[in-house]
Amino acid sequence: MFIICHYSEIGLKGKNRDFFENKLCENIQNNFNKYLPNIFIKTKRLPGRILVELKDQACKDEIKNILKNIFGIANFSFVIKSSQDIKEVQGICLDLIKKSKALLQSKSFRITAKRSNKNFHLTSKDINVKIGDYICKNTDKKVDLEKPDINCFIEIVNNDSFVYTKKIQGPGGMPVGASGNALVLISGGIDSPVAAYYALKRGAQISFLHFHSLPYTSQSSINKVKKLIKALEKFGARGRLYLFPFADIQKQIMIKAPEKLRIILYRRYMMRIAEILAKQKKYLALFTGESLAQVASQTLENIRAIEEPVVIPVLRPLIGFDKEEIIAKACKIKTYDISILPHEDCCVRFMPKHPETKAKLGEVNKVEQDLDIDGMIKNGTSRIEVY
Repeated sequence: MFIICHYSEIGLKGKNRDFFENKLCENIQNNFNKYLPNIFIKTKRLPGRILVELKDQACKDEIKNILKNIFGIANFSFVIKSSQDIKEVQGICLDLIKKSKALLQSKSFRITAKRSNKNFHLTSKDINVKIGDYICKNTDKKVDLEKPDINCFIEIVNNDSFVYTKKIQGPGGMPVGASGNALVLISGGIDSPVAAYYALKRGAQISFLHFHSLPYTSQSSINKVKKLIKALEKFGARGRLYLFPFADIQKQIMIKAPEKLRIILYRRYMMRIAEILAKQKKYLALFTGESLAQVASQTLENIRAIEEPVVIPVLRPLIGFDKEEIIAKACKIKTYDISILPHEDCCVRFMPKHPETKAKLGEVNKVEQDLDIDGMIKNGTSRIEVY
């Protein structure tokens, strides 16, 4: 069984293209070995595409489910591989069109040839005409270049021909791992798993940092986060989960800081802790699920105040999304039903009645002078759990 995987952005990478193609091949192999072991044979880089060879007993529906979740694939097709003998290609095309369910009650077709091997003696247009004429003579079907009932694709690549009739859409994006390692701050809510999905789509390999308030809250948020990460594995998430005990920091902030600034201060500490962890483990950036103006802590003034203590890049893939868009994506990637399970979020603990929406950096920094920042972070860091 042969599958052709086409990519889009990778084709623009110039001299670095080999790196991205190799990473995509590696991810394809890893996913098949994880979800359908013992059917994978090999991948092969061809000009502008990746050829995947599998054992014939493989289930096509299961294969589709794997390839639809591998970032870097724009589309893929189950193909028939043949020589470049034009008569052999004609026979394959005729057989495909005769067997096509789409043409049982329909009358039109199109031949779409692409000649990557420029040494082949026929041009793409010549192939279209030659095979189209052959199909017309051997069936009652007519050519329709605009809205054909079936499109028969032919790719002439190196010394082989590949014929197929259907392109299946992939997720696009870049191969996971091609853009370096990053750390996602994951809460257990709806937004952060979707942000993690988009981090993966842009090629980042991600690990996760979750803040909990045990023993003052239950284990529910931790259990949810583990389920969410499991749901993201099919998209290539392969990193670690760090669990940070946040209750002692919250307690000191509650006692010593104005109520309205609690959420701002919580999140500033989270940023500091995430940056320390990122430096230790060589993560290049932080990802969060923030969306501009969605809640009080996500106004421009508060985002600025929260990010101010750190220098590491903080990336927010959902910054321009509204809540309905985020929910729709969460439903599509199968994290929504997990995210809406009840849990006790650490930031909800000691939630102020009237949170600050336009934090002033001078006021925030003055309040932090009374807090043992280094001591609290050091104490919590020594108790991080890693999965």
